[in-house]
Amino acid sequence: MVRTALRLAVLGDSLAFGTGAARLSDALGPRLARALSDDGFDVDLHVLAVPGAVSADLAAQVRRALPLAADLAVVVVGANDLARFVPAQQAAAALSAAVTALRAAGTDVVVVPAPDMSMVPFVPPALRPLVRGACGVLQQRQAEVALAGGASVAAVAAEVARAFVTDPAFFSGDRFHPSSAGYGRIAEAVGPYVLTAARARRDDDAAA
Repeated sequence: MVRTALRLAVLGDSLAFGTGAARLSDALGPRLARALSDDGFDVDLHVLAVPGAVSADLAAQVRRALPLAADLAVVVVGANDLARFVPAQQAAAALSAAVTALRAAGTDVVVVPAPDMSMVPFVPPALRPLVRGACGVLQQRQAEVALAGGASVAAVAAEVARAFVTDPAFFSGDRFHPSSAGYGRIAEAVGPYVLTAARARRDDDAAA
């Protein structure tokens, strides 16, 4: 198999960083890197995500990413915007700026919108529809600006939420962040979008 070099950057919040995973190798970035490696890529992984980050914090992460000249960036953000009641329009504008900067640098981008926070165990059942609605508004705004900026969107929130509600083992001990098994389920959902973007870039490079 002819292997293709791929520099991968992972930006965003604790989900992108891997908070809650028992081992570094269980986090989202390493799991995505392994999926890409299995598909014939030699992956140079750079996890630039910062736990607790909101969308406005992406600007600093992008500044760190640009010198890397990444081929592909995965951006996972939105949970903390929701938790801190950042207006959806404001959060989406920050994401838009990040996507625009990465695309201008020649980096392909996959955006993973905010999770459905209503699945978190400590959210009272009576409030879950309200929380789900707020999440949906942000997810839609994020998808709109991502697509407008030339990124692809991994619309996996509903799928992941259903899985996490079904299996509490997907949560770590804090009952908020994913466990190692939870990151495995997220990577399973996000992986096809990342593989599609990487393959498209490989095909474009081969045709050039």
